[in-house]
Parts: sequence; structure tokens; C-alpha cells
Amino acid sequence: MNIAVVVERRAESSSGVEYRWDADTEILTANVGAESAVPSPGASGSLGLEGTDGSWVILDVADGCIKGVEVAVWPDVRMQRSLQPPPEVENARVSLPDANEQGAIASVELDTLLIAESDAAKKTIHFRVGKPRRVTTVRIAQDLLIDIDSRSRIAGVWLLNVPPCPDIA
Repeated sequence: MNIAVVVERRAESSSGVEYRWDADTEILTANVGAESAVPSPGASGSLGLEGTDGSWVILDVADGCIKGVEVAVWPDVRMQRSLQPPPEVENARVSLPDANEQGAIASVELDTLLIAESDAAKKTIHFRVGKPRRVTTVRIAQDLLIDIDSRSRIAGVWLLNVPPCPDIA
């Protein structure tokens, strides 16, 4: 699995995240606040990460930047007694290379190992993408973190302060 990104460290605080559950399907969407929208050249569309178990996590990309995450089909979630994001996290902008370098995307699907972990309250959810490896974690929005490996590839996604899923009939 190879999603190369460019990480630009930022001093300013991150924008908020709006979570939405679809009560009929258990689809969770996390959208980055509009105040973070800084027009820039880059790819737009969606990157679908398909787990070997049939799970789906979709990264929504606009103007080269990750603007949201959607969990369309949940992998089995490993419950952890305590699941905490790394204590040292910098604000950053994570973008895909310029469309002229990589080509514009509308929709790309990548097959990968996808593992989901959650704390007991299901308020913190971590998706590991691909094989375990050493990562640096950056904050792209208040409650949305991205793990980046040493080769500047996406290695994970953290969703923090997730509201409870509505009861499904």
C-alpha cells in the first residue's frame, strides 16, 4: 500500500471536525471544517482503502488535501482497555502530490491490510493501514490525526472524540 503525501508543519491551531453517523448503515463520516480550506493545486476525489476483510475506509481529497474520512464498511474492531493517540503531535497540512506530478484522481481503490482499534467507550478509533511500522503522527484537524511513515506514506488514521453510534433498528 503506497499513498505518498507531503506533510507541511503548521503553527496555527487545527480546524474542527464534524462527525455524522448514518443511522441506517453505521457509516461514519468525519468532515474537516471549512475554515481549513486553503485553495491549492492538487488531486481531488476519493481514495478507498479496502481491507482484506472487505472493510472500507475512504479518504476524501479536495485540492490535494485530506478533507474527510468515511468508514463505509467496518473491519472487526479490536477493543483496547485504553487507546491513546501519541502525546507528541504537531499540526500539519497533509496533501497529495500536485496533480501534474501524480495525475488527477476521481476515485482510487487500494487493497491493503486495515486494522481498527477502539477504546472501551468507542470515542477513540485508530485505523492502521498496511503493515506495522514506525510512524510520526500529525494533526490535520482538531479530532483527526494521520500517521505518516518514514517514507512519507499514510500508515494510519485516528478519529478522536467520536460521538456514539445511534441505535440501529
